[in-house]
Amino acid sequence: MSQEAVLSLKNASIFQRENLILTDVSVTIMKGEFVYLIGKTGSGKSSFMRTLYGDLPLQKGEGHIVGFDLPTLKEKDIPYLRRKLGVVFQDFKLLNDRTVKNNLLFVLTATGWKDKHAMDIKIDEVLDKVNMKTKSFKYPYQLSGGEQQRVAIARALLNDPEIILADEPTGNLDPQTSVEVMQVLQEINKNGNTILMATHDYALLLKFPSKTLKCDENQVFEVVQKTL
Repeated sequence: MSQEAVLSLKNASIFQRENLILTDVSVTIMKGEFVYLIGKTGSGKSSFMRTLYGDLPLQKGEGHIVGFDLPTLKEKDIPYLRRKLGVVFQDFKLLNDRTVKNNLLFVLTATGWKDKHAMDIKIDEVLDKVNMKTKSFKYPYQLSGGEQQRVAIARALLNDPEIILADEPTGNLDPQTSVEVMQVLQEINKNGNTILMATHDYALLLKFPSKTLKCDENQVFEVVQKTL
């Protein structure tokens, strides 16, 4: 595996407006890694994630993600940055007035795809990866929470992202469904996708151990799983 950093932060401070949320963050995530980000509610996990996809500016320190320099990131660069990231949210953020397939078509069209045939192939491919190929004609409200999250993961894969940022992807799901969604993410990771997943579900960490970063007292540090 080539040792290539997809994300690196050095002495970075993360602010929400003028509030300092995290300080002196130095983190590196290599291509192909599966990394958890844990911490109590309010410990800064979401602010950390939002900084990575350009929702919050990185005001202090160094930061690179998928070839973009975070401190100098311009407003106009954010859509290009987000094309190289796959973001999965806790609340799915699917469009309820259109089918699964049209949810995905919407993203492809918005990110500049033109060729109808290529778009159909891509949609089939990502739905296949999350075992949702047979449900492409359904509307989100006809699906269970777990199925909606699978579609959200498929959507995150559309532009072959260099890293997937999953912010509490199992936060609204029951334990059994959480495990199923986790298995999908693990499978995607085995195929070479780098994943950073924020979660407070310690059961998942025990079941699927992996490198773990913890937000605590304005810091982010790597923890050895035994100390959880």
